[in-house]
Amino acid sequence: MIDPLYVASGFGVGLLVGMTGVGGGSLMTPLLILLFGIHPSTAVGTDLLYAAATKTGGSLVHGVARSIHWPAVIRLASGSIPASVVTLLVLWQLELNGEAARSLVNLVLCFALILTATSLIFRKAIMDRYRQRMERLGASTTGNATVLVGVALGVLVSISSVGAGAVGVTALLLLYPRLPMASIVGSDIAHAVPLTLVAGIGHWALGSVDWALMGVLLIGSLPGIVIGSYCAVRVPETVLRLLLATVLVLVAGKLGFNELHLSTASIAAVTGSAAH
Repeated sequence: MIDPLYVASGFGVGLLVGMTGVGGGSLMTPLLILLFGIHPSTAVGTDLLYAAATKTGGSLVHGVARSIHWPAVIRLASGSIPASVVTLLVLWQLELNGEAARSLVNLVLCFALILTATSLIFRKAIMDRYRQRMERLGASTTGNATVLVGVALGVLVSISSVGAGAVGVTALLLLYPRLPMASIVGSDIAHAVPLTLVAGIGHWALGSVDWALMGVLLIGSLPGIVIGSYCAVRVPETVLRLLLATVLVLVAGKLGFNELHLSTASIAAVTGSAAH
């Protein structure tokens, strides 16, 4: 039985991804955790493979339009893929139980959501301040910086499934200020495909992927992305970015509050049992 609420959620997230270009992870993962009560590790693993599927379509469109800067994609991937593999191996070695894994994912997710919101709100200010300085960087410095950005994204995305969207776009805008916006977005999406696929397969190996859920989300999100892409040019970009950033900050606050509440409750329970 297909749950229409999951299909509707997939459609809503797809619509926003199509309209804003922001990675679905920053919306889908918190939605699965907060609205549907799915364990954070399962939400992350499922969302990573869901993102790999949806972004493959997006990168094919950009590939046909020749709006992918492949040198930047290769540099990002050469940092992010090894970082993702190492992060997943560390998670596997830690053998986190349900509670510890939940706390780790929620805390990293809060950080990634706030980072995404910040990059959405202050992108123009960041660009205005650092653009000229970044334009003077040598080719080798830009290349090395791109690999390091890839490493950071690899760790963030592997734990929280968030970061490859707005954060990646902001980093690419800074490092490649002469590239047109279409190439920046296309390169970011093209890099997200192998990263989310590797991280998603890693989570599958760790047993934290719900395939049935992923299928239902895709049913809703694929038409949502198409309609959202069509509507994108008809909605003011600034309004969209501010609206999305506000949602992300509120979601991060809610996740942080839940985590704090649960931590306080467990500390109180431990203290109470020790007193007895």
